[in-house]
Amino acid sequence: MGKTNPKVSARLRRKTRFWKKNTGTTERPRLCVYRSNKHIFAQIIDDQKRVTLTSCSTLSKDLILSDVKAGTIPAARQVGQRLAKKALELNIQTVVFDRNGFLFHGRVKALADGAREAGLEF
Repeated sequence: MGKTNPKVSARLRRKTRFWKKNTGTTERPRLCVYRSNKHIFAQIIDDQKRVTLTSCSTLSKDLILSDVKAGTIPAARQVGQRLAKKALELNIQTVVFDRNGFLFHGRVKALADGAREAGLEF
């Protein structure tokens, strides 16, 4: 078998550490972020019911039509703002932020800041 990429295995260790302590509940769902090289995805999940309540990404039609390039920090901020607006429409004010093992800087931080600006608390 081939070797595992050390960056990927480090991210998975960080992800496991988070999961030992935190899960999303009905009162306080989990905002989960995934970052690929070209795009960023975010969804709000109720882990008790095992259902995704709402989601947004740089592949959403409204963001594709905007003039912001997908893999950038401003695009991640817009994803956070749009996700927060969707969550507030569903009467979700507070969430648990799950960075999914990614380090909290760059696009992940921009998404979190955008969600906070739009009124989501975590």
